[in-house]
Amino acid sequence: MPMAAKEIEDLIRAAIPDAEVTIRDLAGDGDHYAARVVSASFAGLPRVRQHQRVYAALGGRMGDELHALQLETAVL
Repeated sequence: MPMAAKEIEDLIRAAIPDAEVTIRDLAGDGDHYAARVVSASFAGLPRVRQHQRVYAALGGRMGDELHALQLETAVL
């Protein structure tokens, strides 16, 4: 079952409370999203570690409930 954009946003905000999160549904199917996550907590982390933090926030839903996530992260 596809995930709602709001659910993705809520999971990320729960794990990264200071994050500014923007979610876009890329295909209109609830399976393919783009996310921009900006957080001061990313300071000093390489981009791959920033992405790992976001994926960890999704709790294993990638590849199951959430088919694809185009991810962009940045430091606030």
